[in-house]
Amino acid sequence: MTNQELLEKNSQKRTKCIIYTRVMGYHRPIESFNIGKKGEHKQRVKFTESKTNL
Repeated sequence: MTNQELLEKNSQKRTKCIIYTRVMGYHRPIESFNIGKKGEHKQRVKFTESKTNL
């Protein structure tokens, strides 16, 4: 069974995930963005801060 088939089969059991991002000092759900802001968000470069010993 493919991943897509598993997702469709279990769609009733899934919980909606809301992704928040920080905008101008406060957190806001991405789903409330307009089309332009959603496009901006997709183009953002994500990074992972490395853990180094100080």
